[in-house]
Amino acid sequence: MSTTIDRQWTTRLRKRVEGTLPPEKLLPDTQPAYVASWIYVFGVLTLVAMAEVIGTGVILAIFGPQWWHVSSVGHFINSMHLWGVEIFFFAMIVHLWGKFAMAAWRGGRTLTWVTGAVTFLASILTAFTGYLSQTNFDSQWISTQAKDGINSTGGGAFFNVLNFGQMLMWHIVLMPIVAVALVAFHVILVRIKGVVPPIVENPEVGQ
Repeated sequence: MSTTIDRQWTTRLRKRVEGTLPPEKLLPDTQPAYVASWIYVFGVLTLVAMAEVIGTGVILAIFGPQWWHVSSVGHFINSMHLWGVEIFFFAMIVHLWGKFAMAAWRGGRTLTWVTGAVTFLASILTAFTGYLSQTNFDSQWISTQAKDGINSTGGGAFFNVLNFGQMLMWHIVLMPIVAVALVAFHVILVRIKGVVPPIVENPEVGQ
């Protein structure tokens, strides 16, 4: 016989979370031997680069988009931000293609694969709005060249690349929230489903 506490939504949610993602899955202390692969190193490198990009981005946001033009320290932080993005995309692409070659969607891991791919697409939009927020001739050139293509799709009514304020807010608020949420969801799914095992050579052996 269920009690009033058992019927509460917080109790039901807690029990569901504990059943789906127990502590030993959320923070495991052991992994299968096949996890010792460079593909997973690049996955972790993607997370590290993302943390570096967010950290340097916070500093740039505190001092404003003009700061790095007139400060040597600001220029250094901006360069770290740029190279963090370069490493982020390089590591993510290697990880993405590596997992594609491993058919990482096997064993009910389709959503894990999809969230990784969608994160890549969201990151492209994040980087694009970052280029538009540089407040220099480079960003002006990129925005004027992009506006006609975007306007031809009808997207210009909602996504105005010539509006610096809109692009800056997309870059420092909206898209980082989307990217971090997708990455967090992706990592949680990896914890729930586990790391995909290698493809066996004998087709009679189950995955």
